[in-house]
Amino acid sequence: MQTKRTVFPNKVLPYLLIAPQILITVVFFLWPAATAFWQSFLRQDAFGFKTNFVWFQNYRRLFADPLYMDAFGHTLVFAVLVTVLSTAIALILAAAAMRVLRASRLYSTLLIWPYAVAPAIAGILWWFMFNPSIGIVAYMLRSLGVSWNHLVNPNDAMVLIVIAATWKQISYNFLFFLAALQSVPRSLQEAGAIDGAGPVKRFWTIVFPLISPTTFYLVVINIVYAMFDTFGIVHATTQGGPARATEILVYKVYFDGFIGLNLGSSAAQSVILMLIVIALTAIQFRFIERRVQY
Repeated sequence: MQTKRTVFPNKVLPYLLIAPQILITVVFFLWPAATAFWQSFLRQDAFGFKTNFVWFQNYRRLFADPLYMDAFGHTLVFAVLVTVLSTAIALILAAAAMRVLRASRLYSTLLIWPYAVAPAIAGILWWFMFNPSIGIVAYMLRSLGVSWNHLVNPNDAMVLIVIAATWKQISYNFLFFLAALQSVPRSLQEAGAIDGAGPVKRFWTIVFPLISPTTFYLVVINIVYAMFDTFGIVHATTQGGPARATEILVYKVYFDGFIGLNLGSSAAQSVILMLIVIALTAIQFRFIERRVQY
């Protein structure tokens, strides 16, 4: 069986069609990445009048800085919690949506809405709810005997940004899980029920292996999201505090570059962060994808 191929009579036309995407990639990704890589080998004076090429001194100073190593730990905890919670909750909600017969579209639409909220707005919403002075959630926690104050308690601050980031990402995961669950043939589940398997066993032995490609994709996307796209949430809620307890790597890049005006160190941090995400993605595709059933 032969597949149909698109043939362009003009040899220049294919390149013209992909030129806008290539231009966008070069301008908004390759050029900034190359600039950051070059900037990571430079050091400027306090007034920006003199620039020196210092080779790898910015990188060596980073790994000798205890604050930077602490940011590594904060990022690891934050990324793991956000990835696990957002995927698990989204899977539960998608499975519940499959069982809802009436008003299922309304149920799905309401769950999708948080994805349209900007990260900074999501952070402000949760900051208001957990504010120790005016927050309704903080008031309810105090009534239960829980002393909540993310302004002074590092654990409370980490919980706050994890909740905000998880809530923001659940909708995205929900969409993919719902589509994956809808693609699973009901005949397979009915066959499992005939063989005597209960709902929980049918889900873990039949449904979950079939949606493992979607799960694998979402794990990768959520790790990247937690390490890159949560700057607005952290900046709006805790600004890395208290005492830099919630200063994750992407926020430290901003703090050292735009607040501390140490552009060389900030550029080196952005390069390291990019390499970390690339390495994590490569490891997942190299070792975890083998266990994914397509």
